[in-house]
Amino acid sequence: MRRSLALALLLAAAATPVLAQTPPATIGDRYIPAPWWMRDPVIASIGQVRVEIQANRAFVSASFQSVDRSVAEASRAAADQVRALSQSLSAYGANKVRVETSVTTRPIYDQYRDADGVMRDNVRADRVARYQADAAVNVTVRDVALIERVYATIVASRPTAIGQVNFNLEPENSWKANLQAEAMKDARRRAEAAATNAGATLGRVKIIDPSGRVCQTDVLAGWPSYAAGGGQATSLDEVVVTGARAEARMEFAAPPPPPAPATGGAGPSEADIQAARLALQPPLQTLTDSACVIYGLN
Repeated sequence: MRRSLALALLLAAAATPVLAQTPPATIGDRYIPAPWWMRDPVIASIGQVRVEIQANRAFVSASFQSVDRSVAEASRAAADQVRALSQSLSAYGANKVRVETSVTTRPIYDQYRDADGVMRDNVRADRVARYQADAAVNVTVRDVALIERVYATIVASRPTAIGQVNFNLEPENSWKANLQAEAMKDARRRAEAAATNAGATLGRVKIIDPSGRVCQTDVLAGWPSYAAGGGQATSLDEVVVTGARAEARMEFAAPPPPPAPATGGAGPSEADIQAARLALQPPLQTLTDSACVIYGLN
């Protein structure tokens, strides 16, 4: 009997959280209970901010190809081509330029014509004519002031192929914090303006929601639903100042050439690098943020 009673109490305790999660009304009902923060007059304000900041990362890749009858010689020749370039770029330091290299090889078979006159590879181990080695170098430029020189160094190394230069923005934590703070300020400015225009004054803060979801609850639809936020974002002079400081560090003053590689083949000459320089301007990227603040009304 005691065991049955204890089991019944345990089941009842386990069922309590499930009952607590029951929604306040059935989906589809015409009316549902309003949230607690709507028992008194309130105003929900969404603060939205945006700022344009110059991209602070650049990516470019290149490949070198070598063909030889010996797989070892083909691999060595391709590796020698990419080694001098990787050493030249690595001399800037991993905090500014990061370099990743790899070498792959594949056989090139003798070919023959089939009965229909189509050229086909004679894929047999004893019919390998040569070996093709491809050495790839992937470069991540963390200091975009160096992108023009890095790209010119790659071009001057005469690779078989060069990929497109891509830019990206990796926001710093301080930028994100500034955006969130300004979104909160913008929410208050909007709320004060709306309350004043309606002949009321703001009361105390009831809810602060950095995610902005609370302000997007459609209470009058018959059930809470969340949709994409609307409204015009506010451009921030304060955050732009932060971006301007970042841009000042990215001015394209001619960077000093890196130290010469200590070992390995010689990289491209300074004259070749200068002859291959092109204008590469990092684009502006947009950062946005929003915040929801619900105020009481007096």
